[in-house]
Amino acid sequence: MSATPSAPFFKRLTPGRWVAVAWGAGIVFTALLRISVPGQEGPDVMPGFVILRWDGLLMLGVATLLTLRGGALLAGRPTAALNHLLVASVIASTPLGVTAIPFAQYLAIDVALYAIAAARPRREAWRALLLALGLIFVYLAVRLLSGWSAGTTSGLAVALTALVAWLLGRSERQAREYAEQNRAQVAEQAVTAERLRIAREMHDTVAHSIGIVALQAGAARRVIDTQPEGARQALAEIETASRETLAGLRRMLGALRTADQTDASFADRTEEAFRTEAAARTETEEVSRTEEVAREQTPAPARTEAASGLAALGRLAEATGAAGVRVAVRRVGAPRTLPPDIDLSAFRLVQESVTNVVRHSGADTCTVTVDHRDPEAVAVTVEDRGPTPGSERERPGGGSGYGLAGMRERVALLHGEFTAGPRPGGGFRVTARLPLPTGANAR
Repeated sequence: MSATPSAPFFKRLTPGRWVAVAWGAGIVFTALLRISVPGQEGPDVMPGFVILRWDGLLMLGVATLLTLRGGALLAGRPTAALNHLLVASVIASTPLGVTAIPFAQYLAIDVALYAIAAARPRREAWRALLLALGLIFVYLAVRLLSGWSAGTTSGLAVALTALVAWLLGRSERQAREYAEQNRAQVAEQAVTAERLRIAREMHDTVAHSIGIVALQAGAARRVIDTQPEGARQALAEIETASRETLAGLRRMLGALRTADQTDASFADRTEEAFRTEAAARTETEEVSRTEEVAREQTPAPARTEAASGLAALGRLAEATGAAGVRVAVRRVGAPRTLPPDIDLSAFRLVQESVTNVVRHSGADTCTVTVDHRDPEAVAVTVEDRGPTPGSERERPGGGSGYGLAGMRERVALLHGEFTAGPRPGGGFRVTARLPLPTGANAR
């Protein structure tokens, strides 16, 4: 774990450099206390005689070197870094002629305590606090046992500031952990919601296919004696619809089981609920469609489907244009019939990406590309060029929105490839490649 806290002011410099800054501020403050400054008749503290000699200056130099070394070690070896800082504070206090380690000489330690408490595990943070407080009390105890005067109240005040710095660091760490847990929970909910959405879509696909089967079966039953060729065509449609639906159902349920190994019953519960709801809805649709065939008294035409999947991109572009973003749809390669689950998933990916453009990018145009050139997969790309001049909207950095998490989950369930990130030159691009099952490219 990195020893870098996430507080805004710590992001400007590394913790080690903040330690050096704090040490320098402490040295300046110590000097100001021992000289006459404007507005005062004399210094607040009389300088000790040692600080004016070469050995006193040498001690301050050694303490400064130890502090800089401790700051350099803070990121990788925080305990060793704190030990360097503690020794430096004692050495720097010796030539000052004080009865307790001053606050100015402990300021760098306070910064280190905050950094350690904010970024290190609990045990390591507690050890750092005990070392920092222990040195203060040992310093006072040594003076008392030696018969010298000890600045007990001053030492307690310095200990209190160290404790406050440590508590602030722990509070910052807890807030960050809570935020991370909350983000993880929301991301997990987004993934679960996407899986449930896929299950509902698969249910609708199966219900639609069962309706087609009922329609064609009713038509075949009525014309099997008078129009054998029409009955044969209806039976072929039944076979095609059944095979496609069964293959898509197997792919999706298998992917859901694989993707959720931590909850093995998830796919089973989804499948059971799916079968129950599908049975009820299919029964209703089958009756209505059979009645429709009876009314027509003619052979059913070849299977037709309402515009869905990638066929609905035109309607999506019109709706998005009404929202203020013009969508240009490009198709590369010869269009082909895709399995229903692949077709619908590709459309959902485009739909979610275009929605993100409208909500977050600030762009007034985007391009949707559907690439059929790969015989083993279909690829969709949605990209925009970024905010238009004067737009106040900005895309969230990092591409870590929960809509992207749902899209990534959907593509993973289909064993595809998904990328999302900034475009060279500005804007954002989402690309998904969905592999086709064996035999699908032949249709």
